[in-house]
Amino acid sequence: MPQETARTVWLLLLVTPNFNLMATVALVDPLRAANYLAGVTHFKWVFASVGGGTVMASNGLSVNTRPLKELEEDRFDIVVVSSSWSPESHASPQLLVALRKWARQGVVLGALDTGAFILAEAGLLRKQAATVHYEHIDALQELYDDIEVSENIFTLGKGRFTCCGGTAAADMGLELVRAHCDNALANAAARYVFHPVIRGESAPQNPSTIEPLGHTTPTALRQIIAEMERNLEEPLPIPELCDRIGLSQRHVSRMFERYVGKTAVLYYRDIRLDRARGLVTQTNLQLSQVAAATGFASQAHFSQAYKSRFGISPRSDRLEGRIPFEFRAWPMHRRQGDGG
Repeated sequence: MPQETARTVWLLLLVTPNFNLMATVALVDPLRAANYLAGVTHFKWVFASVGGGTVMASNGLSVNTRPLKELEEDRFDIVVVSSSWSPESHASPQLLVALRKWARQGVVLGALDTGAFILAEAGLLRKQAATVHYEHIDALQELYDDIEVSENIFTLGKGRFTCCGGTAAADMGLELVRAHCDNALANAAARYVFHPVIRGESAPQNPSTIEPLGHTTPTALRQIIAEMERNLEEPLPIPELCDRIGLSQRHVSRMFERYVGKTAVLYYRDIRLDRARGLVTQTNLQLSQVAAATGFASQAHFSQAYKSRFGISPRSDRLEGRIPFEFRAWPMHRRQGDGG
């Protein structure tokens, strides 16, 4: 077994109910690989939760954890909060007090997926860059205007780091290996866990140049979609969007039909509703404020469009959407004519 050294980095991984297991394991496994390949225990970690015991992840699997009260006086080099659904409901006074105490002691604090909400609630991300899963970015911006919200896969700050989750957590774990050991071990650990490319802090969550299956979309289509995304609160007429990128409306219509499978108007409406759903289910903003923030002239029109797209009213979704359950999901986009 690898031997612990004076330079061993101790991590505490604090998980909340329905945490993101993939992100949590992806952070830890490069550390395990680094220990194995080096023959030295560069990293050790402990799983904990506020109450201790078995904690179920969002995919139905569970991990055993130690109670926070047993570890509050222990010294860690890094403390990471891993959360997913409804992070605000897990930001208990006990957890916030412990995080603030570790911050005062100079412990590096990290967050996976929506864990940044908990660090923000503790006041530990003020005037710092932070990221969360792209589905929750709008909510983080609305709730904490003292944070520089990033859409990159992870952020590094003074004594802080945040990561959007998923496989990006492996990049964050490999960054820890690089920072605390060296490039050679980080490269070796990446090869060992079959992580072909180590993405850095500047890597975006959703690169626009290529789709995951390798298909490319025309640059002009990406440009007009980017214009739509920049103008959600005050939607622009399609002809004006076309003028901004110098294309005819007919050509833009053909691109949307071929590559997206719906009209530009419907696509524009749907991405506004996608943003609205995040604000409905992940914040306490009044529904009239959500409607205004996503470009709907009236709450009645907003509610009607919302129910048409998601099959549930925004008021009901605010309640049901905060209740995590296994495989909860909804289509990010629907094709024209399928009830969208």
